[in-house]
Amino acid sequence: MIDPWDRGRPARCRRRSMRARVRILVAFALVTALATTAWAGPSTDYMLQCRGCHGPDGAGAPGAAPSFRGQVARFLAVPGGREYLIRVPGTAQSELDDAHTAALLNWLVHEFSPAEVPADFTPYSAAEVGRWRRTPLIDVWATRRELVQAIEAQASLPAQAGP
Repeated sequence: MIDPWDRGRPARCRRRSMRARVRILVAFALVTALATTAWAGPSTDYMLQCRGCHGPDGAGAPGAAPSFRGQVARFLAVPGGREYLIRVPGTAQSELDDAHTAALLNWLVHEFSPAEVPADFTPYSAAEVGRWRRTPLIDVWATRRELVQAIEAQASLPAQAGP
């Protein structure tokens, strides 16, 4: 079948035109494949997924979104805090896959709360995120309040002497 645009053109020109179209289609497919598989990283994921509520500097919005600054890693030191960071709606319901969510959580901890990261911190994994994000929090604010109380109680304990 001859393309209507090629009607009346010599066969040699039609073949050249077809090769040019094939090259364009291959280039388009390549660019599309690269664009869909490229990942800019957790800082970009933060900008696209979290920044709207927590702000560009992680300071949050009083009464709406808590601050990450100097706080987020504190949750890692109390029972249930690690899972909480995965299960909060913004994380659990994110469009990011489990691996990107794990990378984002690890980035958040080190970016906004590096001084509070426990010495024995194990980075989040995709498997861990996948396991916890599917268990929704029923009362986010009550759970957060309990965890913050545990964090404050832990902070008020006297430092233990070394071995």
